Amino acid sequence: MDKNILTQDIITKVQESVDIVDVISGYLPLSNKGKNFFGVCPFHSDHSPSMSVSREKQIYKCFACGASGNVFNFVMNYENTTFIDAVKILANKAGIPLNIKTSNYKEKSKLQVLYDIFDVTQKFYKNNINTKDGEKALEFIKNRKFDLSIIKDFELGLSLKEDDKLVNLLTKKGYNQNDMMRTGLVNKNERGLKDMYINRIMFPIHNLQGNLVGYSGRIFNGEKLNKYFNTKETEIFKKGEILYNYHRAKSAVKEHDQVIVVEGFFATIRLHTIGVDNVVATLGTAFTKNHASILKRMAKEIVLCFDGDNAGSDATNSCIKELEKVGVIPKIIRLEDNLDPDDYVLKYGKDRMLEKINNPMNIMDYKLNYYKKDKDLTNNQDLSKYVNDMIDELKLIDDDIYRELTLKKLSDISKLSVDILKKKLNDEEIVTKAPRYEKKEAKLSKYDLAERNILYYVLNSKDIYLKVIKENLKFNNQKYIDLILDLNNYLKEHDNLKISSLLTFYRDNMDMTNLLNDLIDLDLKDECSNTEINDYIKIIKERTNKKKMNSLKSNLKDATTTDEKTRLVEQMFKLRKKELEGENIYD
Repeated sequence: MDKNILTQDIITKVQESVDIVDVISGYLPLSNKGKNFFGVCPFHSDHSPSMSVSREKQIYKCFACGASGNVFNFVMNYENTTFIDAVKILANKAGIPLNIKTSNYKEKSKLQVLYDIFDVTQKFYKNNINTKDGEKALEFIKNRKFDLSIIKDFELGLSLKEDDKLVNLLTKKGYNQNDMMRTGLVNKNERGLKDMYINRIMFPIHNLQGNLVGYSGRIFNGEKLNKYFNTKETEIFKKGEILYNYHRAKSAVKEHDQVIVVEGFFATIRLHTIGVDNVVATLGTAFTKNHASILKRMAKEIVLCFDGDNAGSDATNSCIKELEKVGVIPKIIRLEDNLDPDDYVLKYGKDRMLEKINNPMNIMDYKLNYYKKDKDLTNNQDLSKYVNDMIDELKLIDDDIYRELTLKKLSDISKLSVDILKKKLNDEEIVTKAPRYEKKEAKLSKYDLAERNILYYVLNSKDIYLKVIKENLKFNNQKYIDLILDLNNYLKEHDNLKISSLLTFYRDNMDMTNLLNDLIDLDLKDECSNTEINDYIKIIKERTNKKKMNSLKSNLKDATTTDEKTRLVEQMFKLRKKELEGENIYD
């Protein structure tokens, strides 16, 4: 067997070599309470520990948002990565050497052809910038005060003046028109397929897993065109889910437990030149909830360093609002003279920029300044609007000391007493709490409850599963029937039943995965006595017998001969007798 193929044995070995409590505690603090551990859930705006982690079951569950799963699910969701990359991350933590190629896993992804096209394209662009055609592009980069090592570090390239060079190359490589157009790198007009990027410096854009998925092309000859031109959104390029430089910055972010967010490519690169590598950038699009969630999981401290002009100030405020929605309070860097980080370093130097980075302002100090913008505080109407805006912001702050300090600053600015401001805050304050996650479901009969509950315990006990098989229980829910039958296949590869392992086993079966997650959500105790299991079995048999009895009654009503009626009555009598004796009858 190819050692590069990710087999079930390897997956099981990795999963059994790590402890979910140890893994999750490496990402966020957990505290021990009884049998389980609890922490602040990273998958929603959480302020108090609502996520439970079970060392015994090797699963996690959030009681507020419903997020649940095993150690692979947590790493995939936290790191925004694929299953195979989660396996690699956990194998590395466990010290298990792996040399697995993503494209060898299971079957080649239907999207792999797009990644392959980008690989060819990137080699083409990178080669172009180092040829005679790239001389003016290199001169432009030098004039921006960048060392040419930047080209290698950030993999910059060049699209050529001719509008068919890339199309011709990809055609020679055997790629069809449809796949080329799926990448967003080429377009079709009356003359056929043409390159989308003409004579631009090419900034490659990678997704969170480090795969090249798009470009931003920048003019450099002073053409009267948009300065930057981004690849359109495609199957693999979603701007609202990508942060530029994420894949390079991850290790530095973890080292500093801090991520700096800027607006542009050159801002990112400039900070790299002064030794700041824990920096990512938005792609010139609206800052989304996805961006906020990604940043929340990256580091404890998030610092926003947008352009120093009014547009940058507004962008900072919009970003703050999205981060607050996921429970993150960022810090802010504001730059003088309306400069962006790139120009700021060029004008004021490395040390002054580093001083800014090392001493960001807190969010309320930023808002005290932001809401003053375009207001005359000697004008009562402007002053009232300013104070009310700040009161609305203070409602979002849970820290009493932080509130008090901000109220004093607001009092100094507005010339209103702290008592008046505090009264205004307390009179209008509405305390809201995140709703507890509750699955909406119809009220279940005792028979449905018995089926559901015994299946919950089956998933963590081979003995209970074997008892269910021995009793030849007939489930009414088709999903439960399918799972019980399929568990036989699982047990051919595993010695025992564990819901954490089942989640991995069924990772490509969405129906089974959803069923397992529904069962994890049940608020049942961890262990069930033999008496309780027997009670569930009795109730399930009772329904089966009722269905059988009703069928016999219906057949008796339709019977036309004395012999047929006698036979049916005897069967009903026998069934009733067996039922009273606690047994069951099946055809």
